[in-house]
Amino acid sequence: MTVEYITLTGSQQKMPMIGFGCWKIDPNDGAETIYNAIKVGYRLIDSASNYKNEKAIGKGINKAIEEGIVKREDLFITTKLWSTYHKKEHVRPALEKQLQELGLDYVDMFLVHFPLPLKHVPIEEKYPPGWYQIGEETITLDRAPMHECWGAMEKLVEAGLTKNIGVSNFNVQLLMDMLTYANIKPSLLQVELHPYLQQEHLVNWVQQQGIAVTAYSSFGPTSFVSTGSKRAKSVEPLFENPTVKDIAAKYNRAPSQVALRWSLERNVAVVPKSLNIDRMKMNLEALNWKMDEEDVQAINQLDMGLRFNDPMVNAQKLPLFY
Repeated sequence: MTVEYITLTGSQQKMPMIGFGCWKIDPNDGAETIYNAIKVGYRLIDSASNYKNEKAIGKGINKAIEEGIVKREDLFITTKLWSTYHKKEHVRPALEKQLQELGLDYVDMFLVHFPLPLKHVPIEEKYPPGWYQIGEETITLDRAPMHECWGAMEKLVEAGLTKNIGVSNFNVQLLMDMLTYANIKPSLLQVELHPYLQQEHLVNWVQQQGIAVTAYSSFGPTSFVSTGSKRAKSVEPLFENPTVKDIAAKYNRAPSQVALRWSLERNVAVVPKSLNIDRMKMNLEALNWKMDEEDVQAINQLDMGLRFNDPMVNAQKLPLFY
């Protein structure tokens, strides 16, 4: 069995290696889905305001707590600062709103969702705001320096509203700059990682800095077909790739388990999602077996640098500065 937790720099809190992702969960299904995930054994819930389902996610979390399935301290709850709240005066109100939606007093991890500051949309006018200003269809960037945003994130730790802070979708250059001014070093980087986008140098460098790594979209194009991504539709599905299928057959495992196990072999945490209870259990089983090094190396050969989550492409609009 692999190590089930990563010990985070700074807080020394243990973060589960496998969590449950909340992206694309319909709010109508959210409470039951999260409740079932916790019953099955998930202890990390990975949420975000821009997933537009945090109220439902919170209901599922609190139902599990109220029924005594878990205590709050047994859970590791992650959420993310949306891009319209990067200015230092908007960071705390954003998290306070998210805690209200989730029905929680604190989260365990608060991530800067994208290094992409957008023009502020007041919470009382639209929440969650999404990518665009009200009534507009063009992304408007804002002048919100990351060092000021990060300083406000650090104050959230001091206030006890989050135990850890980190970043998502950052590259090495952005992190190098952040490490020159951070009083609290980011404890986690969450990025798109799968056999078609392995980002080996990024992962190795970040881990060398004592920063944990979580992969999202571990199943590659499968996660993005439903979004209408032409790139996702044009490439061979990961679960149909002959290398992945052969390795799955060797271990009598599902291709999805092979994709998750490959990340775990890199000491990279994963946050898969499924509405099906049997598949929830199957994904957790990725902890309970090992992959031979020759099979890890075979999957390593599948890297194409193929990124599916590109905000500028997905938004279909050119950015403007405000």
